[in-house]
Amino acid sequence: MIKLRLASKNDLELLKYWDTKQHVIDSDPDDDWDWRIELNRNPIWREQLVAELDGRAIGFIQIIDPYEEETKYWGKVERDKRAIDIWIGEETDLSKGYGTKMMELAINRCFKEPNVSGILIDPLKTNLKAHRFYKKLGFEFIEERDFGGITCFVFELKK
Repeated sequence: MIKLRLASKNDLELLKYWDTKQHVIDSDPDDDWDWRIELNRNPIWREQLVAELDGRAIGFIQIIDPYEEETKYWGKVERDKRAIDIWIGEETDLSKGYGTKMMELAINRCFKEPNVSGILIDPLKTNLKAHRFYKKLGFEFIEERDFGGITCFVFELKK
């Protein structure tokens, strides 16, 4: 059984370790999460979650309100949206359906809020496997967009 729990400073070493994994790097090559700082911050526009399978950490999910997010990474975006970042930590946990279950839990968490009208996600343009994964979950392609020099496809799942 997979459950989501809030990430904490106790997850620092695990998250830093997962950041060294090639499949995590390949999904977001230029990102520095600055875990030491971010795990101690709890802005109202963000949730950082660790996915656990029977008590064992297997992945990470971040849910943000892209309208309120302070760096304005998403640029001009409508109110009442959410955006998700997700990854599986270990290669041995890939292709087992864990990501699908994690996304289902995250989607339900987002849409539990009555005002949320859609969920955005931005896999790399080159990550065809991720594109298929999100389409299978019901996300629709919106546009190709440059995020700080990285070309991504933006997908949205509408409520």
